[in-house]
Amino acid sequence: MTQIGEQTATLRVVGPKPEAEPFTLSWAALSDVGKKRAVNEDSVVANPPIFAVADGMGGHAAGDVASAAVVNRLGAVHGFSFTTGDIIDEALSLALTDIDVVGDANALGTGTTVTGVALTLVEDEPVWAVFNIGDSRVYQILEGSLARLTVDHSVVQELVDAGLITAEQAETHPDSNIITRAVGFHEKPAPDYTLLEVTPGQRLLVCSDGLTKELTDHGIAHYLGRAGSAAEAANDLVIAALTNGGRDNVTVLVIDVAAG
Repeated sequence: MTQIGEQTATLRVVGPKPEAEPFTLSWAALSDVGKKRAVNEDSVVANPPIFAVADGMGGHAAGDVASAAVVNRLGAVHGFSFTTGDIIDEALSLALTDIDVVGDANALGTGTTVTGVALTLVEDEPVWAVFNIGDSRVYQILEGSLARLTVDHSVVQELVDAGLITAEQAETHPDSNIITRAVGFHEKPAPDYTLLEVTPGQRLLVCSDGLTKELTDHGIAHYLGRAGSAAEAANDLVIAALTNGGRDNVTVLVIDVAAG
């Protein structure tokens, strides 16, 4: 497991417009190997302007090396308050080169998911760029309402989209661990991007599927909604995942936005 940036920290952010209202980010990252795995193949980066979680491919050699390559490259994008999708894409392309060096030595290859949020600018206004490759997820809870901000790149998600199974059936489907997009295997990284307003009072969760295997969206909303701080929310979520079985590595990154 590789962690880039501070595990818990607070940062005041000011946009480029002179009249812009500043805002404050507080975050906490936490990871656990779980109860069934010998190695933690998850990695996390909390190094503004980028916050992300990578989950090395289970069943493939050196998944921990793959996830570490991604967070190291994303973590190198620092020293600025804001970034762009092009910069994130370049970091992921560099990570692919790192990963394929290792993957070429293994018959099955090596890969990783990656998902996260990054501060960017649209017409000089700060916004979140939400990005995703694979089945790790980003959630937002705002005014008590939970929203999933990413769409899994997985076989079961394609079945759900086609109307062949329900979202509830997808949670226990035998192919639930098969993803359709990753960083690795000599394939150009192709993240999905969406933009999200930076809103005081919002709480963001970036997590590996070790959390979502053990908690439903209802459970995630419960723990995110009741915690008083990002650190408390991260701790509660990891404990709940372990209590419910801890079948996989579990990594969470909770980010709170407050008025500056």
